[in-house]
Amino acid sequence: MRVASVQRPPVFLDRDGTLGVVLDSMAEASAGGAELIAFPETFVPGYPSWADFTHASYFDHPDQKAAWAQYLDASVDVERGDLDEVVESSAALGLFTYLGIAERSTSGSSIYCSLVAIHPERGIVGVHRKLKPTYGERLMWADGDGAGLVAHEFGDTKVSGLNCWENWMPLARTAMYAQGPQVHVATWPGSPAVSHDISRFVAMEGRLFVVSSGAVLRDEHLPEDFPLRKEMLDAHSRYASGGSVIVAPDGSILAQAEPHDECIIYADLDLALVREARHNFDPVGHYSRPDVLQLSVDRTRRGPAVFSD
Repeated sequence: MRVASVQRPPVFLDRDGTLGVVLDSMAEASAGGAELIAFPETFVPGYPSWADFTHASYFDHPDQKAAWAQYLDASVDVERGDLDEVVESSAALGLFTYLGIAERSTSGSSIYCSLVAIHPERGIVGVHRKLKPTYGERLMWADGDGAGLVAHEFGDTKVSGLNCWENWMPLARTAMYAQGPQVHVATWPGSPAVSHDISRFVAMEGRLFVVSSGAVLRDEHLPEDFPLRKEMLDAHSRYASGGSVIVAPDGSILAQAEPHDECIIYADLDLALVREARHNFDPVGHYSRPDVLQLSVDRTRRGPAVFSD
């Protein structure tokens, strides 16, 4: 099985422009022989980096409000059909796709950090909303739920995916391991110092392949009309540097992108290595003790109201 990890910049805060990058990357990866492709966290329409580099917690700052509104306007409405072309491309190319999006809530005024799983034959099979946004992200995103904690079947393979620091959450990882994936996708805003270590750890702990994808974002990628552009330029020049890496079950690195390179990396996965690696350690099989330690997972999709007509 050949997999691809995308390390590119979005067209920042431009949903349609970034979807164009997604479609082009899918076509390129398919031409390169990939059967599965992973994109970075909230790649469409971009990661809200200004939360870390400006005073995002100002309660009533007009530029912060304007930046938020611009981000909300560019977010993805799955029900509206914003991803229809990506679904069609997945089908045409036979490419299982994990795509990070800023997902607009049903209310229209909140955003989830979501990871969409798109099967080439069945379309969108999962929308996993990040369980707990990290630090400054909590000013941007709502808490998710467990509805997307699902490993998906793709041919003879099971694949799973988590957003960024969810990959550091032992119980979230366990919920995925328990479903028997051989390939796990980890999405990141673009931070090699974080993504490399945990990607290797997850691969070794879960005895599976890990495909990590991180974005690139620099000064030149900030749009001229972004309300906090000057503050971003004053604070930093490189907000995301990638960190895309593909790791084998023994923790060895099969492919990695250089920092700030705009590229797609590939690796050919021998899934027999997963079975071999679990010979001496299977965290949810023969090396587990369910009589002593158990995990309960609520996969209910949560909403603000339940209507009975």
